[in-house]
Amino acid sequence: MKKCALVTGGSRGIGKAICIKLAKNLQYHILINYQSNKEAALETQRMIENQGGSAEILAFNVADLEETQQVLNQWKEANNEAVVDVIVNNAGITRDGLFMWMQPNDWKSVIDTSLNGFYNVTNFFIQDMLRNKYGRIINMVSVSGVKGTPGQTNYSAAKGALVAATKALAQEVAKRKVTVNAVAPGFIKTDMTAALDERELIKIIPANRFGEAEEVADLVAFLASDKSGYITGEIININGGIYS
Repeated sequence: MKKCALVTGGSRGIGKAICIKLAKNLQYHILINYQSNKEAALETQRMIENQGGSAEILAFNVADLEETQQVLNQWKEANNEAVVDVIVNNAGITRDGLFMWMQPNDWKSVIDTSLNGFYNVTNFFIQDMLRNKYGRIINMVSVSGVKGTPGQTNYSAAKGALVAATKALAQEVAKRKVTVNAVAPGFIKTDMTAALDERELIKIIPANRFGEAEEVADLVAFLASDKSGYITGEIININGGIYS
């Protein structure tokens, strides 16, 4: 039976690092979800395969329930000997701006991707995990979802809701050996933070630097492993000491 890990938003940044780490450290077949950047997804696949791992790409918008179900059903029918043991809900977008000027779609699109995306993907697989009596669900949240960030009321709301959902779902499924945890990164070097003033921001980071995507991936890989079986419902911060 082929054991798989699905990483949403897995083509770039933290998601890419997670895909590579899960393949290398835990030998999972990786399902790399992406929405539009096929070349980046294929590059992640190539990097995994070059290290001796296996992966495939799946294009769907996690915010679209119908599309998500259609693609995952097709994959499931074509891979009836495969089982998804690990879900990393990493897909997320930002539409930053002050709340008083925030447009309805800037609110809705951020909520749809992070929060509804979690529902659309996780709900699809949760019954299989419960039947198999094994699963690792890891939700990528943010320091914004734990302490709130001005200019990111929409993103903070989406990730904060995901924090609460993590704690609730963990209690529902723990008896079936399915764990649900969240990882809350601070400032990590990715495309998403490339435009930020790093020299200015490190003044508020006790570790005096931005984190690396690989450091986040190491934590996710631990939570996805058998070693973390007694950890569930936790929100683990990885932010260089920023208060959260």
